[in-house]
Amino acid sequence: MSNHFSADNLKFPGDDARLDLTELYVFQAPGDHGKTALIIDVNPFMTGPAFHPDAVYRINIDTDGDAHADVAFTFTFSQLENGMQTGTAYYATGPQARQPEPAGEVLTSSIPVGFEAAARPVQAGPVRLFAGVRGDPFFADAEGALHGFQWTGVDTFAGKNILSIALEVPNDMLGAGPVIGVWATISLRRDGMLVQMDRGGHPTINPFLNPDGEKNLYNSRQPADDVANYLQPWSQLLQDKGGYSPEEAKATAMIVLPDILRYDRTQPAHYPNGRVPTDDVYRMRVAWLTHGKVTSDGLTPHDDLLAEFPYLGLPNP
Repeated sequence: MSNHFSADNLKFPGDDARLDLTELYVFQAPGDHGKTALIIDVNPFMTGPAFHPDAVYRINIDTDGDAHADVAFTFTFSQLENGMQTGTAYYATGPQARQPEPAGEVLTSSIPVGFEAAARPVQAGPVRLFAGVRGDPFFADAEGALHGFQWTGVDTFAGKNILSIALEVPNDMLGAGPVIGVWATISLRRDGMLVQMDRGGHPTINPFLNPDGEKNLYNSRQPADDVANYLQPWSQLLQDKGGYSPEEAKATAMIVLPDILRYDRTQPAHYPNGRVPTDDVYRMRVAWLTHGKVTSDGLTPHDDLLAEFPYLGLPNP
């Protein structure tokens, strides 16, 4: 399920899937040790036609381990008109990276959103960009998880589409050190204010760990407050559901607290050190949650992934 079901009211009228973050990927650009790929996916099952024109989509990067953004890539999008939409990309550092509004250098104001297989990436100075519909790379037996981990063998997300924002970024734009922390946020403009609607770094956190009625509160909060807010309840959940001892539960919870995906660029990217689209994070999270009692749902990565940018498969019919 990853973050496909990370809001309290995802399946009820009034919820807007364009504001739902599904995945975050961070890994070395293949064949280029000097660049990092950053990908966020939104709009599970493509229940919305395009990016939300009143939303701010952001990739936040912590370079010093304090759980606050030091670098940010921010995206806004036009209205969808005659089947066409364009985006604007911003790059901010320092205090500007912590502003809720788009700030910093405008990398480009004319990203064409791709809605078909022929869509192409664009080059914006040193950054390569893509925004548009792609095949959903996430693979999991969500139905089995909803019924006590009784696996059905059916991949809920096979043949489905999402909206993807992908970047290839020179490493020097991400801070001087090799270790970064990354998380994504989606905010919506309401009455002149930006309201954070979704966020995440580690996969499969909010849907599995937070009860209904708490998911939206989690989405509105900041990673810097995660340890204070969630160490105790998540440790208790791991004791109750997984049979962890209190000490084990606390250490296990701290693997995903704060909810920021750590990536050491000197090491191969595989979750939990960054994440690539073929990582079986669903298996890892289920094993983490159950203290190894439940493991694989038997599914494998989707076979439509690309070796080159923007890496995710072409849109499904």
